[in-house]
Amino acid sequence: MNRPLVGAIAVVCHRDRIILVQRGKQPSAGMWGFPGGHLELGETALQAAARELLEETGVTAHPLDYLTNIDVILRDTDGVITQQYLLAAVLCEYQQGTPQTADDAEQAQWIAIADLDSCGLPLLDQVAEVARLAQTRMQNR
Repeated sequence: MNRPLVGAIAVVCHRDRIILVQRGKQPSAGMWGFPGGHLELGETALQAAARELLEETGVTAHPLDYLTNIDVILRDTDGVITQQYLLAAVLCEYQQGTPQTADDAEQAQWIAIADLDSCGLPLLDQVAEVARLAQTRMQNR
């Protein structure tokens, strides 16, 4: 029986910019989104977000809190569900490092949040909304 998978994404907001990666593997190869991946057994989503961030970009950040959850339901051309994920978006505080391509990311870079709607990158669903939520949360800390 197929079941939804649980993952975590690291939303690192620093100086009104966020770190995005271009996915190198399916699903969504070529699309830009937050670094992240599956939880490992015994790992919290906060721990997974920090680990995946480091593995994919070489950047170290401290996970602060859960930001939101994102439901991702992928369907084939006939509308049949092929994969389903529940992603915990984790707000992370930047500590050190420059985004470098690693693991399954094709590219990694800082992007100005104000430029997300006009940057021309193919963004995954909800990236801009989650980035703005992170920016607001960081400003209110």
